[in-house]
Amino acid sequence: MAISRLRGPRFSPDISLVLLAALFLILWLAGGASREDVVGQIVTRAASWIAILAAVLVARGPQIAKAKGATLFLFAAILLCVVQLVPLPPGVWRALPGRAAFTNPLISPPDLWRPLSLVPGATVNAMFSLVTPLAVLVLATSMREDQKRFTPVLVLAVIGLALLVGLLQFTGAQLINPLVNGSAGAVDGLIANRNHFALFLAIGLLIAPVWGVEAGSASRVRAPIALGLIPLFVLTILASGSRAGIALGGVALLLGLTIARRGVKSALRHYPRWTLPAIGIGVITLIAIFVLASVATDRAVSLNRLVEMDTGEDMRTRGLPIVLVIIRTYFPFGSGLGSFDPIFRIHEPFGLLKPTYFNHAHNDLLEIVLTAGLPGLLLLVTAIGWWLWRSIGAWRADAVLPKLGSATLLLIMLASIVDYPARTPIIMAMTTIAAIWLGGAERVSHAMGKAPLPSTGRDL
Repeated sequence: MAISRLRGPRFSPDISLVLLAALFLILWLAGGASREDVVGQIVTRAASWIAILAAVLVARGPQIAKAKGATLFLFAAILLCVVQLVPLPPGVWRALPGRAAFTNPLISPPDLWRPLSLVPGATVNAMFSLVTPLAVLVLATSMREDQKRFTPVLVLAVIGLALLVGLLQFTGAQLINPLVNGSAGAVDGLIANRNHFALFLAIGLLIAPVWGVEAGSASRVRAPIALGLIPLFVLTILASGSRAGIALGGVALLLGLTIARRGVKSALRHYPRWTLPAIGIGVITLIAIFVLASVATDRAVSLNRLVEMDTGEDMRTRGLPIVLVIIRTYFPFGSGLGSFDPIFRIHEPFGLLKPTYFNHAHNDLLEIVLTAGLPGLLLLVTAIGWWLWRSIGAWRADAVLPKLGSATLLLIMLASIVDYPARTPIIMAMTTIAAIWLGGAERVSHAMGKAPLPSTGRDL
């Protein structure tokens, strides 16, 4: 059948997809901060509970058996929080590593039963924060099979909104989100942390090329839009001030073009062979022009920070030895999920004192081991192993959604080496969606025949 005669499926969303879209919109507006004391946390958690309640009352029952990986890891994380909050006998608690400093009778009466977590309130907060990925899991697994193919479009639309706000801020507009702890004058797309915003844009940079070419006849309209989005994503990442965002953007674009490669070749099969190289050169040239223009106007903040970076003054570098000492102090049980800030202050040397505080380890892999100990390490290693195993299957099956899930999780893991993006509600939601995509390799390869994002092995 000629490409011009192919038509996409009629869009008729069910209630679960509508609820998921509404939740993602709220998460972008109010869920762009990881701090527990911002107003947005109240909004996002309330919205998540309402979404779960609405799904139970009016939507199809969640079929979490079809997302076993995401479900098991989420409930394992919840269980770990619960275990850390169980009161322990005084003798057992005092024998745990690192508790000697808290055995003073004025601080801890001898007969007091205390939980494993040294900061129970922070662990309770960590447990309650997991309602957001739980809501996404419930809604995403409640959708009809024919609706699930629209989730990448939904994600890209929300990222596009953040991009639009970032571009407005790039022009000098002062847009500050009162629900998160953003900074005046920053290009942050209403997301508090510039690294998290850059990661969000990088995920858009990953999805855009695939969305542009995997839609049959609709690709004639989508492909130019996708080509236009790519340099805008790059420009905004440069303006965000995120040094890590530069690397993440490059990896995302490479992975996105790799996933879309067959779709591009299929869409251009009736065109001269020089068309594809010409388009590639044109995109690279356009990106280069945007980058040079940003540098010339002194708006490439990310590049400026990269060039001016002094690793000796970077708190990530200076704080790393202390983080490793703390890990050894509390291993194998950890200090308690969410407890990094007060625990680091206890061990922080005078040489690191400054007006601002070191709120996280800025390496979430190490912070998980610090706060969750050996159980957290085992859960982390298992999750990475599951991602690797599923990713191999996804790329062999040549199905688009699982490959997008694999690539998205890779970006989040890379970002977590230098920051803590998965502690932000909007990135939590993205992580859950990506895990669901990745976990569906077997089903997607034969269920996406009429989807906007079919297997790349199929002709458009």
